[in-house]
Amino acid sequence: MTGGWDVAEERGTAAELHGDRLPVPDRRLVRVASAAGPALVLGSAQVVAGLDHDLAESLGVEVVRRRSGGGAVLVWPGHQVWLDVGLPRSDPLWNDDVGRSAGWLGEAMAGALTGLGAAGVAAHTGPMEHTPWSHQVCFAGRAPGEVMTEGRKVVGTSQRRTREGAVFQVAVALVWAPALLLDLLRLPEEVGPPVLAAGVGLGELVPGVRAAAVVAAVLAALPD
Repeated sequence: MTGGWDVAEERGTAAELHGDRLPVPDRRLVRVASAAGPALVLGSAQVVAGLDHDLAESLGVEVVRRRSGGGAVLVWPGHQVWLDVGLPRSDPLWNDDVGRSAGWLGEAMAGALTGLGAAGVAAHTGPMEHTPWSHQVCFAGRAPGEVMTEGRKVVGTSQRRTREGAVFQVAVALVWAPALLLDLLRLPEEVGPPVLAAGVGLGELVPGVRAAAVVAAVLAALPD
């Protein structure tokens, strides 16, 4: 336990990690998830018109759907830190307002990255901001509680809410290289530049940063 948070580490396929192995908990919980291989993870309600299944199969990219919302994320070993943060509805951090419910987590994430040496990072406190491609690519838009620097997203967050509580699914980009993601979704070539400019890898902000250091910094920054 860290600061009142139970911490668990799990490794498995993306399908296993997004399956029934993480119900909404009855306590504060952080799961550090490690995908055994690459995966294209689609949002719960995302509509995909032209997914390139042949390309995914040739590269060994698993295609799965998560139970939280938003656009697609390409999970690639070493390219992101994946955290699932569970909060019961009875917790003092709980907020019934979906637009504000991840604010505390965004502040903690921004503080953690600042402590690692990332300059100018801050949690987005405004309303959801959509772009023409944010319904397809998670990092192409911004939601309350996500972490930005100079208009570029470095931490993406989605959530699954039930009557019992919520699970916030967090992706800290260590590397932001969306070309393969766009190819898998068969998005037009002109989408590349704006989507590339929408995100940034933490490794670009803090050269040499390690995933383990990110996890430790986040755990230390979570409110007691």
